[in-house]
Amino acid sequence: MSVTETGTAVVDGEHTADPHGAHGHAHGGPLYKMAIGAIGIVYGDIGTSPIYAFRETFAGHHELAPDQLHIFGVMSLIFWSMLIIVAIKYLTVIMRADNKGEGGSLALLALINRSLSGRVSWTGGIVLLGVFATALFYGDSMITPAISVLSAVEGLTTVQASFEPFVIPVAIGILVGLFSIQSRGTAKVGLLFGPIMIVYFLTLAVLGSMHILDHPAVILNTFNPWNALNFYIQEPVRAFIAMGSVVLAVTGAEALYSDMGHFGRRPIRVSWIYFVMPALLLNYMGQAAMLLSQTPAEAVETVKNPFFYMAPDMLRLPLVLLATLATIIASQAVISGAFSVTQQAIQLGFVPRLRIEHTSERAAGQIYIPVVNWALLVMVILLVLTFRTSSNLAAAYGIAVTGAMLIDGVLISVVLLLMWKWNRVLVISMLVVFFGIDLLYFGANLLKVPDGGWFPLLIGAIAFTLLTTWAKGRQLMIARMNEASLPMEIFIKSAAPSAARVPGTAVFMTSSPNGVPHALLHNLKHNKVLHERVFLVTVRIEDVPYVPQEKRSSMEEYGSGFYRIILRYGFMEEVDVPAALAKVKGCGPTCKTMETSYFLARQTLLASARPGMAIWREKLFAWMLRNAEGAMEFFKLPTNRVVELGSQVEI
Repeated sequence: MSVTETGTAVVDGEHTADPHGAHGHAHGGPLYKMAIGAIGIVYGDIGTSPIYAFRETFAGHHELAPDQLHIFGVMSLIFWSMLIIVAIKYLTVIMRADNKGEGGSLALLALINRSLSGRVSWTGGIVLLGVFATALFYGDSMITPAISVLSAVEGLTTVQASFEPFVIPVAIGILVGLFSIQSRGTAKVGLLFGPIMIVYFLTLAVLGSMHILDHPAVILNTFNPWNALNFYIQEPVRAFIAMGSVVLAVTGAEALYSDMGHFGRRPIRVSWIYFVMPALLLNYMGQAAMLLSQTPAEAVETVKNPFFYMAPDMLRLPLVLLATLATIIASQAVISGAFSVTQQAIQLGFVPRLRIEHTSERAAGQIYIPVVNWALLVMVILLVLTFRTSSNLAAAYGIAVTGAMLIDGVLISVVLLLMWKWNRVLVISMLVVFFGIDLLYFGANLLKVPDGGWFPLLIGAIAFTLLTTWAKGRQLMIARMNEASLPMEIFIKSAAPSAARVPGTAVFMTSSPNGVPHALLHNLKHNKVLHERVFLVTVRIEDVPYVPQEKRSSMEEYGSGFYRIILRYGFMEEVDVPAALAKVKGCGPTCKTMETSYFLARQTLLASARPGMAIWREKLFAWMLRNAEGAMEFFKLPTNRVVELGSQVEI
């Protein structure tokens, strides 16, 4: 199965896709309700960055003196990064590139592939870039819950220093609890997300405003780009290194695009412009003003955890509790995102079929993938136990995000120049700014590789290897099976007249829309019979999120009771073969469950020296094939009406 050649993923009767819509498609309702929902779900990651971003810039692995030059320089970098990366690059430009309302690297990749496949020779490289961005996301989805929850719980030490030994156990307890409830669904908890995050952002704004009054000059100096330039002029090396921590203030920007399908562009933009960005800026300015109003000795101590020191002593514990809730919400959004990205990758042919459970009868996007959930939990706990502090984790955080941002820039440049054909002078000028900033941030984060940045790169490399191995392996397997395929017309003329026909309908699931399915040949060879009516069914996953019901199926009649049916689904949809067949017209009476048998082919892979993939990748693909979820659950086939027939294939 491959999107690199065909533009669609083909799902057969073995191990291929599984679509359980990534969060429902409809995003109707009043603007204010959608904006509140966006605040609760979309902005959790970027909303919790004030807890650690300012601290890491000044008191992290590369310390900066909290003086006027550095504070004003960092504040200017934060503001202009928010404006250019979040407001302009993502909210204004990239979010225009929606794939039928859906966003994210894979949705953008599918959009480009569908539009340019066959027109340009290097779409394969673009596909690999998009897949690598997806691979980097998995590293980010492991670090975000660890650093967010750990940084919030560390606030306990600002309440009472003796709480320090309890930080790691409490953080792990919260994370275990969070991952343990995923199977129950987040619909009810999700109702609280918006109000809690609104209280959290209002608290950010109030705390910041209280301290801005102590040093009002911080406002104008934040908006003044000269302060960022002056920082670079005075101390270019320190300024470059500092960007590795400043980027923490905009981590989560890519989530705005990924979550576009949940709420739509306008609510996300409105909530950012009128609520989230002002609250974040007020808080950062408050942290800066607090440090500037203190003596150098006091500032050096305060900058070790400025976010929590903004609150009066009596309110510090409630702030820790509120921040912890906010980080749990941010982590929940990342976990849900991991589920959504995985099901999209399954549908597009980059991941073997995994068991996906729906946790809500109403919201199609409320899904749970057990293997992803528990793998994330194990890795998150290992991260907490290995790095032990959020400051150490910050050294690992950022490189995956900046890498994904850089790749998004490449993908959107293809859209602007080749698909939309915008004015080249305007586009190139804009891209120079975007790539200039992205490369600075990515380069600064490369310095973190020895201190922990290797972790997301390692996870990304492993995920990329798995994704590409599965896609290439499926492509080779289908090609090998098609080599020995017998034309349907010849089969019907030679075999159908002599075979005994039995009552009922036989449905043979096949990945190829041509030739005779292997399962049909095996069934005739061993059982010596054919059903009165035979359906050859192929499920295609299109490069769009949703396929209209009127375009769901197409049918071709061969005669002698043989029909070929192609069912089309979007990569955000759930496949239900019996339900789709019940609506197919022109091929006799409606399929009845007790009169229909479903035949699936299960291939056993034999690694060989034939050209295609390295032996170790063939063995890896064979292992993935063995451990993929069964096709019966994916196709929603009735358990007591399925027959599986096996064969061996060399690739």
